[in-house]
Amino acid sequence: MPSKKNDDESSISHTRWNCMYHIVFTPKYRRKAIYAKLRTDIGKYIRRLCEYKEAEIVEAHAMPDHIHMLVKIPPKISVSSFMGYFKGKSSLMIFDEHANLKYNYGSRHFWSEGYYVSTVGLNKETIKKYIQNQELEDQIQDKRSVKEYKDPFTGK
Repeated sequence: MPSKKNDDESSISHTRWNCMYHIVFTPKYRRKAIYAKLRTDIGKYIRRLCEYKEAEIVEAHAMPDHIHMLVKIPPKISVSSFMGYFKGKSSLMIFDEHANLKYNYGSRHFWSEGYYVSTVGLNKETIKKYIQNQELEDQIQDKRSVKEYKDPFTGK
């Protein structure tokens, strides 16, 4: 019998995944802009945008001049496209709700251009366990399926 899915794993169709990334990004010119009301609003925007892309925030901290996030991003989305979407949309949301910031950030670009990303990997034991469970699942699936003992091309 196959074991239950690991709590750290998610699934899409027939794919199990655990794609976690540590991401750090900063406001333009590394201004100490993330504080007070803006800090809580940015947190709200981050949660909403991650929800739209089916990404899960595992951990996040807003510092005065940068944001650290540990995010699970589905494998169907690249990290670069996620960050492009994320930083672009959150900038628009910030400027829509905080119109006074447009005088400090004339071009409506709240975030600096780059970001830091690093993957968070699994250990060997977890991978080994997955491979063993996959073999068990294949054996069980083979028992359920109907096998053709007759070659469909030769008729024998």
